[in-house]
Amino acid sequence: MLLQTQLQLSGNLLFRWRSYLPIFLLGLLVAAMRHYQYPGGTHELDFFWELLCLFVSYFGLAIRAYTVGHAPARTSGRNTETQIADVLNTTGAYSMLRNPLYLGNFFMGLGIFMFAFHIWILCVYVLFFWLYYERIILAEEAYLSEKFGDEYLRWADKTPVFFPNPTLYAPPALPFSLKTVLRREYSGFFAVIVVMFLLEVIGDMFINHTLWVPVEPWWLMLLAFGAMVWFTLRSLKKYTRILRVDGR
Repeated sequence: MLLQTQLQLSGNLLFRWRSYLPIFLLGLLVAAMRHYQYPGGTHELDFFWELLCLFVSYFGLAIRAYTVGHAPARTSGRNTETQIADVLNTTGAYSMLRNPLYLGNFFMGLGIFMFAFHIWILCVYVLFFWLYYERIILAEEAYLSEKFGDEYLRWADKTPVFFPNPTLYAPPALPFSLKTVLRREYSGFFAVIVVMFLLEVIGDMFINHTLWVPVEPWWLMLLAFGAMVWFTLRSLKKYTRILRVDGR
């Protein structure tokens, strides 16, 4: 079997499990937290580092939100069973790079792995992300080139794979839909808070060498706020059509 074919087959497999396989990396992240020390050796600097980590992760979520908010139905989704693309997205974020959702995923994960304040775990994350998504992208490109033919090849020829080129920007074909973003991205919003909250607790446990540590009030408030947002949006999505937008 040709290497290209093998990479595409592995990419299709990873595509179906792309939401769950990165969870295995969290074990390495917890291991890294065993050696966690406050940045600069002070709790005050640790607070600003945590804010920076949150900012990086939510910068990634903002990229996803912009992309999803302008995307038509049955594209840019969280489907896992098979590739789906009824139309080819070439405007908005997709005019600057071919994989804006994966760029958003990169920054969301980067903020989480920055939390450990260890360069080696960041290197592991970047390497894993590259090898992991490279195969998924190969599988997606094979599907899209077969479905859309020359239209896809012309777009791919001028549009970078991962690093955006702002000079290529073309306005989105569809207006921004906040409802679509709220319906699709609420889980990612809450997941960042939950993971960082747990890392905060684990880090303080290792620093203080105890199984019980007081949690800073702002983390508890952030967790409560995230849970409220998650529960509200999930209920609206599951039991109502408030967040539904035709064609999105």
